[in-house]
Amino acid sequence: MVKKAPRRTAERIQTAALQLFNRFGEPNVATTLIASDMGISPGNLFYHYASKELLVNALFDSYQAEMRDLLPAAADVRDLEHSWFFMHSLFELVWRYRFIYRDLNDLLSKNRHLEGQMKDIVALKEAAFAQLLAHLHTAKLLQQTATERTHCATHMVVMLTWWLSYEYVRNPRHAMEDASAQHGVLHGAQQVLSLMLPYLADTPKAQLQALMQVYADALPA
Repeated sequence: MVKKAPRRTAERIQTAALQLFNRFGEPNVATTLIASDMGISPGNLFYHYASKELLVNALFDSYQAEMRDLLPAAADVRDLEHSWFFMHSLFELVWRYRFIYRDLNDLLSKNRHLEGQMKDIVALKEAAFAQLLAHLHTAKLLQQTATERTHCATHMVVMLTWWLSYEYVRNPRHAMEDASAQHGVLHGAQQVLSLMLPYLADTPKAQLQALMQVYADALPA
């Protein structure tokens, strides 16, 4: 039983750090603040994570594992409704680890672990979107050349990666708060899917627009 305590404490530290990083931004949160928020000593936190970088790496590895589990679901997308569910799931994951996206440039400039791993994640996202678009093309819902499909997949990754930064610039005081979760997720998914509209025939275009409107109506005023 005693041997399990360090693991539980490490998980609690990660949970507390993730909440604080998401709310205030990773550069603005010191390990002493995390320890104080948890009601533990800085030395206790240091025992589990000797530096904030190691704590960031642990959170990123959890994010990366979840993203690698989720992206293969693109292979199962066969219609526009499933496209929406897939995109919504992606944005929910992005939101849970939103500090990574909010502080991405800063993190990449100082963290070699993230520098290498994030490039792989971006490549996997692009491949997943290309696969999704190819399936919709095969289903005759999407009309794209191979080159257009490649470009569209890249644009979708760019928007997925930088959407929360855009939201933060527009509303820095509230965009990253928990109360903004529904708006951040739904609006982001809507914007990425809208990149497909120019390539849809009339009937599937109307279907996607109607689907997007349903979720737009669900956004808080």
